[in-house]
Amino acid sequence: MASSLTAENVHKGFTTGSGGRLEVLRGVSLNVYPGEMVAIIGDSGTGKTTLLHMLGALGRPDHGRILYNGIDVFDQDDASLSQWRNQSIGFVFQFHHLLPEFSALENVAMPAMIRGDSLRKARSRAKMLLSQLGLDSRLTHRPSELSGGEQQRVAVARALMNQPVVVLADEPSGSLDSKTATALHEEISDLSKTYQQSFVIATHNPVLSQLCDRVLRLEDGRLLEETT
Repeated sequence: MASSLTAENVHKGFTTGSGGRLEVLRGVSLNVYPGEMVAIIGDSGTGKTTLLHMLGALGRPDHGRILYNGIDVFDQDDASLSQWRNQSIGFVFQFHHLLPEFSALENVAMPAMIRGDSLRKARSRAKMLLSQLGLDSRLTHRPSELSGGEQQRVAVARALMNQPVVVLADEPSGSLDSKTATALHEEISDLSKTYQQSFVIATHNPVLSQLCDRVLRLEDGRLLEETT
């Protein structure tokens, strides 16, 4: 089976305030396959968020390649890359980053509207996704009217809106209580199976990592297989 996402020998470092150099990623390689859930674990500060940023083309690596369906995403200019990212990658962060002036339905439909879908088509898919996440009765509510778990479910639905190649999630349940987090984890797992949707999830949560097909540990700038 061909991989959906491949990282080849990815390096990324940053200049420190003292003028030194901090090497965060030191040759990361990774394959993610269709419908696979991959957990990235590791201590705080090891570079999990940096890795997700590289995989999501939110930053360019110093060395190495990021390929989606065999194509190097950085072989395009920034404008084309931004358009590709909207259509091909879903993002879920620890804090939902919903637009406060829009309803749940409008927040979820937004990526498809940016892509150029009709309002009718975008709203129809947004409604379906929110319904699958148990939010049928919350479609017209704004983020301030939703609980933390509901807000994060909206964020997950938004990430799935454009049927992305991969959803990248950075501590998606990190701001939730354990009961709400567990429910969200199970819903993400169900969605992955239903849509054969690939997820790469950076997490400290052992319950979430146990639901994944593979667990990789980021340590000293490299990925190590933790669990099969």
